[in-house]
Order: sequence, then C-alpha cells, then structure tokens
Amino acid sequence: MHYNLLMFGNNTGDCNQSTNNYISKTGYLKTIVDYVKPDILTVNEINESYLYHDYILNYALNVNGIEYYERANPPNHSSSYIINQIFYNSDKLTLNSNVAIETNYRDIDIFKLKVNDPGTSNQVDLNCCVAHLKAGNTEEEAVERANETSKLMNYLNNSSATGNYTMSGDFNLYTASEQAFQNLLFHPNNSIRFYDPINMIGSWNNNEFFASVHTQSTHTNGDCFSGGGLDDRFDFILTSDEIINGTNYMKFVPGTYKALGQDGQHFNDRLTDNPQNNTVPEDVLNALYNMSDHLPIVMKVIVGENLGLQNILGKDFLLTLQNPVQDDINLTIITNKQIDLIIRVSNLQGKMFYSTTLSVDGMNSSYKIPFEKIPAGLYLLTVSEGQNQINTLKIVKQ
Repeated sequence: MHYNLLMFGNNTGDCNQSTNNYISKTGYLKTIVDYVKPDILTVNEINESYLYHDYILNYALNVNGIEYYERANPPNHSSSYIINQIFYNSDKLTLNSNVAIETNYRDIDIFKLKVNDPGTSNQVDLNCCVAHLKAGNTEEEAVERANETSKLMNYLNNSSATGNYTMSGDFNLYTASEQAFQNLLFHPNNSIRFYDPINMIGSWNNNEFFASVHTQSTHTNGDCFSGGGLDDRFDFILTSDEIINGTNYMKFVPGTYKALGQDGQHFNDRLTDNPQNNTVPEDVLNALYNMSDHLPIVMKVIVGENLGLQNILGKDFLLTLQNPVQDDINLTIITNKQIDLIIRVSNLQGKMFYSTTLSVDGMNSSYKIPFEKIPAGLYLLTVSEGQNQINTLKIVKQ
C-alpha cells in the first residue's frame, strides 16, 4: 500500500492541530491498515521528526496483538519538513539498506528489502523507490518533476539496477505525456523501465474516463484538504517488468491494483457523496475521507518459483513459455523422443503472424519466436503435432 498522509505531524498554515490533528489521523490510519493489512506501507508527507513515525508504528500498526511492523530511517538529504517512509512486516521482510537521492525539494528513497523464507531456490529481493514529486501545474513545476525522475533513473542506470523494483508515490502528474512520467516508462535502458500494472495511461486530470483511478481529492473543499473532488491520478505504484512478468520470483497479481475506496462514481465529488460508495466498509470509507485528501493505492504480489511461466503438456513433451512477452516469445521444450511441432501465432481475428515447424531431438531445447515488431495486444499461440492440434494459449504482447 502507498499513501500520502497529508502533512502528518505538521502544523503549517491551514493544516493545524484543529484541522489536521495527528492523533485523530492515527486513529483513521489504524482503521484503514486493519482493513488492508499491508505487508509494505510506503508513505509521503510525514513530518521529518521520527517521533511521528514512531507514533504511527506504535498506535496505528503495532496494535491489537500485532508486533511485527518496523520502519526505516530515511536520511532526508534534501532537508524537507515532510519526507517519505516505509513500514514493513518484519516477519516476512528484512530491510537491508536505504539509499536516498537528493533533489531540490524532497529525497527519492530506495528501500532495499529481502523476503524472509521465500520458498524459492534463490534469495528474493524487492527494491521500493518512494517519491513525492514537485506539486503544481506550471511549466516550471513540470520541469522540476522531470528533473527529479531523471535523477532517479540516472542512479538506477549507473548502478546497473535489475530485478524487482516498485516506484510508488504522489507524482503530482496531470498527464502521462509529462517528461517526468516519460522518464520512468521509456528510459533508453529498457531493463530499468517502470510499468503501470493497470496500463491506464493518458491525460488523467479532470478526465471522467479515468474516474476509476483518480486518487485526489477526496474533498471538494475544506481547510487542510485540497478541494475540487476526485479528478486527478496523482498516486501510483509502478513496477519493473520482472514483477509484471514474474521472472524474478515475484509477480503482480492481476486485478488487485486499485485506489482504495474509489468506485468510479464520484468524479469531481467528495468520496462520501451520493451515490453510496460500497467498495469498502463504511468505517473505512469515513476513515479514508477524514485521513487525507488522497486515496491510498493497494496491490498484491506473490512470491515463488516459475511465476511467469505457462505450460502446454502434450503426450510426449512439455512446452514452457514466458507470458506476457516483451520482445520475443521464448520456448523451452522438454521431451525424451524425436518430435516435430508446428507453432503458429495469430491475432484473435485469425491473421497469421508466424508459423514454423520445430524438430526437437529428444533433449531440452530452447527456441525464440521473433515478436519485437509485432504491435502490443492479445495473440493466440497454437501448438500442433502433425495433424493433431495440442493446445492454444493466449499470449499478451506488452
């Protein structure tokens, strides 16, 4: 779960002890956390003093018999009065290190976690990048956001980063065409690019088409809270392709990414306006409304072996492939005899993109189907042995 906590612990301007009381907010957060039960909670906009971080730890997380949540110690190189933090389930995860990238306004933190007892043949790591990009809708502020994500991607590129990465935070983006977002999704080094798990890319600001993913604002007006109703997608959890495809022992579970409490029916309205929002229990809905002017983002991942693999089992062979695919379709065929397999790839309308006969000689064999120049979309891979069609799989080209 990622959550902008809205000036937690700060007493500044309209956000004071009357309109933004951290003790009351802790109670709301406790209700939300108890409902979601996240193993990882990354946050923005928490006071730089660790006193407030520990207050959340002791009164919102480690309560009702729970004792496993721990936190990091982000260094705050940028000397901001609001910073990022990560809280994590120490029964499942160990925090190995925290790297902070200094920017003109707020650090971008990279929290490096290890999965305890993953049940895999190799260690499983997860790197959580957390950012709160510059707010504002001017050209200068958009340039600042681009500079911030550029610094992150330069760091990842220079450190040859690979593996399981997430990028979560309040990005303050109005459209996917902003350079800040383009830096994340289309870096020249495609091994460090981030991906939107729900692929809802577009011009999000004040666009009803994206109402189901808007995360700000839960209010139409009021004191510390930003107004305007729900009309912006500011908050994200992006992931590396390894997590999308499950190629490094960790895989995103499709259908689990959501803005918590978002029913898509409150465009430009308050979260609690009619029609009745039934996506979460009433106490959780009220807690979301009172806690922040942002909605938290939640998603699930699973850890294990062969998460991104799909199999076709024939009478005399096992064919395994990675799905979805990025560039090429990579096939592994296991058999103990000589067989000839016909492999065809077509679109849903039947147009053939590829057809070949593979002669497999009784050992483990690997084959590559060139797919880089094929447009993104849904395709059918059909496997036949002679005149006998064995199976058909749906292939997702990203």
